[in-house]
Amino acid sequence: MTRFLIVIEKAGRGHSAYSPDLPGCVATGATREEAEKNMHEAISLHVQGLREDNQPIPESSSFAEYVAIAV
Repeated sequence: MTRFLIVIEKAGRGHSAYSPDLPGCVATGATREEAEKNMHEAISLHVQGLREDNQPIPESSSFAEYVAIAV
């Protein structure tokens, strides 16, 4: 099993999502949960397309961390 980091952002009235490790693979949703679900499907389809085209599946190399600062 391969894991990919996804970033979900508030976008207007909904949410958008992308994976830094899979350029061009994006999804949207009315809620954060819907965007996450749609991104899971988008990544599955993206990886399937890479396999069908005999392209390598990128290694997941991104990570995320929160940084706390005093304000």
